[in-house]
Amino acid sequence: MLDSWIDNHFQILELAILGMIGIYLFTELILLFGENVMVFNNVLNSHSSKLKALMIIVLIIGFISISQAKENEQRPRARDLGLVVGTMKTGTYNAITDVKGVLVGHSTVIEEPNIHTGVTAIIPAAGNLYNNPIPAWVYAGNGYGKSVGISQLLEFGEIETPILLTCTLCVWSAADAMVDYLLELPGESQHTINPIVGETNDSIVSDMWQHPVKSKHVREALKTAKSGFVQEGSVGAGTGTQTYHWKGGIGTSSRVLPNSLGGYTVGVLVQSNLLAGATLTMNGAPVGRELGKYAYKTELEFDKKNQEKIRGGSIMIVVATDAPLDSRNLDRLARRAMMGLAKTGSVAENDSGDYVIAFSTSQKVRRARTSEKPWVTESLLPSSMSPLFTAVVEATEEAIYNALLKATTVEGRGNTLKALPIDKTVEILKKYQVLDWDKTLPPGNK
Repeated sequence: MLDSWIDNHFQILELAILGMIGIYLFTELILLFGENVMVFNNVLNSHSSKLKALMIIVLIIGFISISQAKENEQRPRARDLGLVVGTMKTGTYNAITDVKGVLVGHSTVIEEPNIHTGVTAIIPAAGNLYNNPIPAWVYAGNGYGKSVGISQLLEFGEIETPILLTCTLCVWSAADAMVDYLLELPGESQHTINPIVGETNDSIVSDMWQHPVKSKHVREALKTAKSGFVQEGSVGAGTGTQTYHWKGGIGTSSRVLPNSLGGYTVGVLVQSNLLAGATLTMNGAPVGRELGKYAYKTELEFDKKNQEKIRGGSIMIVVATDAPLDSRNLDRLARRAMMGLAKTGSVAENDSGDYVIAFSTSQKVRRARTSEKPWVTESLLPSSMSPLFTAVVEATEEAIYNALLKATTVEGRGNTLKALPIDKTVEILKKYQVLDWDKTLPPGNK
């Protein structure tokens, strides 16, 4: 709700408050030296008490808002708490953007009280993706979803557009907007194009039946996509999502293989909207059970049917790597991401749409769109894949934790998705001794 709006307009709020302070000081100076500006002084005198009251109210609200925004910004990632997943090292940003050339952009759409949604864009590489497609694959852990562009991806094993993530009933408007945007770029012409758009259902706090995602939001996400730090939590396509029994959102993580294993990077970004019917586990610690939130609680404790409707969830997992992989090995890599998902507590429930889109940015496996001669590529053999499997499992698990931990409470449509309680979670993680493994266990303690 307000927290999400503040988080996305923090700089504007700061400027507004500074401006109000400036106006307040200016009026005080005018009142002090008003002899030379008698007319203005009379006007200010007649309204000075009202002006001062207004200034004070605005300043109080502003400072409260900024303090809330600061609190939101301070919500930790997993590693800030010492929650270190696996044994492999992360990249510089511990994000999908650690894979060179990958860009991420968000557009957050909030219209109180009932719209809390958005778009997240992942651009795999620079240049014309239609003429020089990216090797890719998509794997459905459970195929209850409405993604766009999947059949051609599976037919050709490549993608020719950026990847968009958004709300369930926003996929078609988002796809239309991206097609229009791409065909307007220099060098494009009249041809078909296969947009890749994934989705999750954020209808608990967002009225997706209003078709809230417009062309301007898709363009904003694409145009603002950048490398480096990736904003996580209640932002972009994660603005209105849920993860287990708490607020979910966007999360990301990466792994870098040692040179002895190829030195490749694997990055993962998730739009996490997992079912409330599952049970959260963090590094093996039963966090969900300790917090009193776990699957089939009523049935297991009282042996009676829970009459409360359990909403279907979903997760979109995007995997990027600079390892030279063809579509077959990208399929294998995508399947392993589901293992990272399972380690957080998900079992790919009946009503959950769990999709993994994996792609390689390596020039060694990229091909021209057309060629009259055979096109030679250099792909890793299956025997070299195991370290990459480890990397994607670890990065997927951690990306989901980051989505949970960074997400802020959101209210909409009469419902509230509360943020995971940090202090209680840390207590549980300490109880089960699952923190700081990089310091207490090898290889980190060597």
